[in-house]
Amino acid sequence: MRELLTVCALASVLVAGCGPQSDAPPETAQAESPTSAADGPAADCEPLETLPREAPQYEPAFAGQTRACGVASDVAFDVTVLTTALESPWAVEPLPDGALLVTEKPGRMRIVSASGEVGPQIGGVPAVDADRQGGLLDVALSPTFEADRTVFWSFTEPREGGNGTSVARGVLAPDGTRLDEVRVILRTQPTYDNSFHFGSRLAFAPDGTLFVTVGERSDTTTRYQAQQLDSHLGKVLRIQPDGSPAPGNPFVDREGARPEIWSLGHRNPQAAALDAEGRLWVIEHGPRGGDEVNLVEAGANYGWPLITYGIDYQGGPITYEGGPASGAEAQRDGLEQPVYFWDPVIAPSGAEFYDGDAFPAWRGSLFVGALRGMRLVRLVIEGGRVVGEEHLLADRSQRIRDVREGPDGFLYVVTDMGELWRIAP
Repeated sequence: MRELLTVCALASVLVAGCGPQSDAPPETAQAESPTSAADGPAADCEPLETLPREAPQYEPAFAGQTRACGVASDVAFDVTVLTTALESPWAVEPLPDGALLVTEKPGRMRIVSASGEVGPQIGGVPAVDADRQGGLLDVALSPTFEADRTVFWSFTEPREGGNGTSVARGVLAPDGTRLDEVRVILRTQPTYDNSFHFGSRLAFAPDGTLFVTVGERSDTTTRYQAQQLDSHLGKVLRIQPDGSPAPGNPFVDREGARPEIWSLGHRNPQAAALDAEGRLWVIEHGPRGGDEVNLVEAGANYGWPLITYGIDYQGGPITYEGGPASGAEAQRDGLEQPVYFWDPVIAPSGAEFYDGDAFPAWRGSLFVGALRGMRLVRLVIEGGRVVGEEHLLADRSQRIRDVREGPDGFLYVVTDMGELWRIAP
């Protein structure tokens, strides 16, 4: 399939008219308005989302925090379906030779060739608990992979009394058939017995430390642990490649705190990416409304379950056990606001900042997979704020689970229907 995105009339410098509907055919999409500003969209711009909000009682904290201007890029690209033979792929990681390392949620890791040939199951992967949201989840290459062939992955580990998000590492054999020297380097605590909100994206920082996102396990009995420093739940962690706490972590010297914690107050962060400046952005699932994009800093508290732009699935305010008696609100002193939020939700999963040469117009954009939204979302970011949003691949009606940039500058996408796509000029 070929997507053709044409340019707005250069004579117009107004934002109005440059915001296509989310399901508009590619031929009618228009170029990014030159009037985008870092302080949010103009009042007369057209956001892509037109459905009523789930939680309209919560006003955004600043202009442009939600429903940014709809924009479109002057980009033509081909989508090649490399394979449809995967089973519930959760992550894709391009290899230096052009092949792709893929995790399948039931517990398998495979290599798919650049031409789409699906390899056999890679040996050495530990057992996983694949019930509902659990299973074999993210995968990331060591920054020194070409020298040491080390691979890191996260998974739902079956444990006595329940399960939990764990991280393992191993050495990929030269023929790609097995993982050797496998060991689990992180077991998040506490163990809990359900099948929800494992989080579980991995992202290497420029200094070689590894960020790990962890969900709060969903239940009202565990939600408030996102605020508690003696628990890994609802946190972003930062570890060294051997699994030990990274030097400089903000709570490493605090009595009773887990030394791996980098930030707290997260719900179910299933997407994480570093920008060109090495800053960590985490995209997390909200409840009904309130999917969040957060620019994550050391020691910061992102508020869940005390603040949110969403409501509970049953329709009432967010509740929790073990914390303050009052329910959640949208803003509270001392708690960080999201850079951006979606309401209704898109159900974000997988993210990548694009910095390749194949698509110069996309350089610097944050791409986010959408499960409920069934599209690839592109966010234009200026000055730490979202100033434009574009929806791609919506016509394919597939839940996009992960997106990654390859060494060739192309984008690679996996979907819940078992497909692997290559997006190339």
